[in-house]
Amino acid sequence: MTQEPSREALAKLAPVLTKRWLSPDAWKLDTYERLDGYSALRKAFKAHPDDLIQLIKDSGLRGRGGAGFPTGMKWGFIPQNDGKPHYLVVNADEGEPGTCQDLPLMMYDPHSLVEGVIIASYAIRANFAVIYIRGEAIHAARRLKQAVASAYEKGYLGQNILKSGYDLDLVVHSGAGAYICGEETALLDSLEGYRGQPRLRPPFPATHGLYASPTVVNNVETIATVPYIVLGGASWFRTMGTEKSPGPKIFSVSGRVKQPGQYECALGITLRQLIELCGGMLDGHNLRFWTPGGSSTPLLTDEHLDAPLDFEGMMGVGTMLGTAAVQIFSDQDCPVYATYRWIEFYHHESCGKCTPCREGNYWMKGILARILSGEGKKEDLETLLDACDNLLGRSFCALGDGATSPVTSSIKFFEQDYLDYIEGRKEPMFAKGELAGAH
Repeated sequence: MTQEPSREALAKLAPVLTKRWLSPDAWKLDTYERLDGYSALRKAFKAHPDDLIQLIKDSGLRGRGGAGFPTGMKWGFIPQNDGKPHYLVVNADEGEPGTCQDLPLMMYDPHSLVEGVIIASYAIRANFAVIYIRGEAIHAARRLKQAVASAYEKGYLGQNILKSGYDLDLVVHSGAGAYICGEETALLDSLEGYRGQPRLRPPFPATHGLYASPTVVNNVETIATVPYIVLGGASWFRTMGTEKSPGPKIFSVSGRVKQPGQYECALGITLRQLIELCGGMLDGHNLRFWTPGGSSTPLLTDEHLDAPLDFEGMMGVGTMLGTAAVQIFSDQDCPVYATYRWIEFYHHESCGKCTPCREGNYWMKGILARILSGEGKKEDLETLLDACDNLLGRSFCALGDGATSPVTSSIKFFEQDYLDYIEGRKEPMFAKGELAGAH
């Protein structure tokens, strides 16, 4: 039986995406250029755009924003010679609970994203690109705008970039802090000046995206990975991770660990190994449940410590890798209360466009509040599951689907905790009537 890598061995993994983060003035152009910055762009301009798309396909890079869709395939969907303008939109509206890898990436290494944008835009023949950043991310937006301005001054953006004959304009656009704008079509509507609400699909953004033109929408980490693939090659990229989930990934680890933070690891690492890297669980705390990719992914328990954290591994245990936002909860945390807080979030952030999500989250929040107040009934569990059944696959977008994840998985693994509140074995979390407005 193969022995698991030790914490020391894992810690020696050479960083890729985070290699510049701790450099002095890491966000400045001269620092970036000194550490291989924009050398991938020069290499990319020597290749045909179709060859770049094929390179990304061969690398096996999958979207890092949650769905894990093959990036090269998404680029290849863009129709060519159609007479329409093409657009690249970077989804930097990071809002999934527990997710915080894009913000430090934009803060400490914004030029890796800018360079990735230029290469990706060149590959899909786009002459205009947008980075749509969450409204609350003020400091990251300032860093990005500074990086974009520096890139223009140095000739990496604008007209005839590096005398290649290729033109590209890049805009950093701040949203208004709506979680729903993390959904790609709601983001596109917001960019166009409309209320951020998901569109009915088909048609898809690949043919009818921004301004009804072919558009690629990719996550920050996905695009920031592109320059490393161009420099290192597809085979090099595949030396990390697993066969179907290759490459490195930044994991956002929060909760009951000694050293929460961002950890760059090869896909396929296990939670046991990740907790080791974080210095272990907090003293006096034992792992009870955790999310592999934010609250939109079904919960797992201490029984899943050795499941590989990659797209296939998580699917194999009934959940998803999602954004790799690993939230760690201990035996001192209540899964029912955690579920209530997540549903409170989804209820607040629902755009209200479709009835299943608008009404389903409203009622689930009320039922969970009633259970935590000691006024619940056993039938409430059936009602919650029925509400989830009417949400999953029946909502306009994935927000409704994601909202079902903590409810169904917490009932699956922790039904007894619900019953303890309902049958009076646990002290109510809230006083009676305290959350009267919740339902």
